[in-house]
Amino acid sequence: MTVTDSGNAPWLLLVFSLPTKRASQRVEIWRKLRRYGTLALRSSGHILPNTPINRERMEWLATAIRSYKGQASVIQVQGFDDLPEIKLKKLFLDSRSRDYEKLAGELKKLLAPSHSGAPVGRLNRLRRQFEDIGNIDFFENPLRSHVESLLVRVEQPKKVVLTRNRKRAAFVNRLWITRPRPGIDRVSSAWLIRRFIDAKARFVFSADPSSHPDAVPFDMFVSEGFGHRGEDCTFETLCHEFAIRDRRVTQIAHVIHDADLGDAKFGRTEGLGLDQVLNGWALQNLDDDELMQRGMTLIEGLYNGLS
Repeated sequence: MTVTDSGNAPWLLLVFSLPTKRASQRVEIWRKLRRYGTLALRSSGHILPNTPINRERMEWLATAIRSYKGQASVIQVQGFDDLPEIKLKKLFLDSRSRDYEKLAGELKKLLAPSHSGAPVGRLNRLRRQFEDIGNIDFFENPLRSHVESLLVRVEQPKKVVLTRNRKRAAFVNRLWITRPRPGIDRVSSAWLIRRFIDAKARFVFSADPSSHPDAVPFDMFVSEGFGHRGEDCTFETLCHEFAIRDRRVTQIAHVIHDADLGDAKFGRTEGLGLDQVLNGWALQNLDDDELMQRGMTLIEGLYNGLS
């Protein structure tokens, strides 16, 4: 292999060793390596494409290994003598193909005529599994789109999707109403409305929805409109009601859920920082319109930053 200090090196290599008595820590590290989609070399070491998020993951792993009295190095590598780039990419693609094929098998069982459907918990698990695979699908495996279409068919039968598409048409160029001092769930919901549901949406703020009887309520303490339903925050409710199937929106839904409901359901902590920023702006006595606009810009940045 050829080692380089340049940030342009296409590959990262993690080499490490742990004391044999550290069995539980060894299992923990191996699980993380698998979750991060690393490729194990036959000789030694684990490879990932050199991206900012992968560098961060490798460095955190190396830090954890050293804390367990082991040794670890993260190396930026230009190339491997016995593994040309095209072969390395194929190995990554093959690994993701196995993941996608396994998931496709589960989804096809749910689509069988004899199957009566899947409980919500299982559907959520399959959706999260699909997202996890997508997050380590570094080279756009062609099976991804096939599996995503299967997942959509399982989650939303065709007649339901058509009904929801017709429903969406009824919410174009509308006035939407929500409570004053918008927080993380409301600003993200407003962003979702304007980007995916109603590009010309206008927003007003009031604690009393009857003050604007023609407006569509969202995240208000009323039975009408769109708000928290079951274990879902308002953002998730809108995603379900309008059948929004976008990979990055689903990731944002998990972030907003954990920040708004605080139950750590998806293990996403990014929303806590976003919420703190919004709270900081609110303390600056910005008006509701300015808070909403800034919050929507914040979520748009998050959307564009997700892979």
